[in-house]
Amino acid sequence: MDALEQVTRWPVETAAVCVLRREPDGAGGIGVRELGQVGPADHPFRLASVSKLLAAYAVLIAVEEGAIGLSDPAGPPSSTVAHLLAHASGLEFGGERVFAAPGTRRIYSNTGIERLGDVVTAATGITFADYLAEAVFAPLGMAGARLTGSPAHGVRATLDDLRRFAAELLVPSLLSPAMVATATSVAFPGLSGVLPGFGRQDPNDWGLGFEIRGHKDPHWTGRTNTPATFGHFGQAGSFLWVDPVAGLSCVALSDRDFGEWARDAWPPLSDDIVAAGRPSVVDPAL
Repeated sequence: MDALEQVTRWPVETAAVCVLRREPDGAGGIGVRELGQVGPADHPFRLASVSKLLAAYAVLIAVEEGAIGLSDPAGPPSSTVAHLLAHASGLEFGGERVFAAPGTRRIYSNTGIERLGDVVTAATGITFADYLAEAVFAPLGMAGARLTGSPAHGVRATLDDLRRFAAELLVPSLLSPAMVATATSVAFPGLSGVLPGFGRQDPNDWGLGFEIRGHKDPHWTGRTNTPATFGHFGQAGSFLWVDPVAGLSCVALSDRDFGEWARDAWPPLSDDIVAAGRPSVVDPAL
């Protein structure tokens, strides 16, 4: 994919990017094909907040397994598991203070994701790191992925690991289609808040662990990504997005912290990928 050539000019020491597309598998089903890759597939990277996607997926698996429920109390008074997943509990970014009533503001919170890890551990008797490994990493073959520290930002993984997770998001096997649809739709619509690195957004749409692009401006994805695009970026200089309308996903990992270079480089890359990767005829059944 020619669009990935620009990655070689990023001002980073090591970067790895891949692009996937959902398409018919030739046997009457739907599969995932890699359209392009650049950089090392086996180099371990810090994921920072991209870790939240993996943590949220494990929490949602715990929900479908019946260990916990989205409406279970969690976090501040009147807050639930769903509020924590959607950054709508009112908890501050990195502490215990509560700045708003649940469901009234979108306050991005590492603490909220960490509380979810505690909820899963309490319900299952399994440490969250082990639950994440058993529920997500092992079945997807993410052999290089490890959680050490906070579920909000403590995963290290390779491009091959994240490629496998991105394929799961395009064609889910660990969660039901209904749960994935719920998780990647806006939860608690209409809430405003700050998107880290890109300022105040009104609304600041979020699903259950997944940031929803909506009509945010500025944003780390491209202007031609559809509003349904979901994913996350991390301060370690990495991102993962899925555009379900285009049937595309992009994973980008680097070893340089997020900054102006990323704000300049990521949206054009995403626009070029959408232009190059979208099928000439989109099958509405996909």
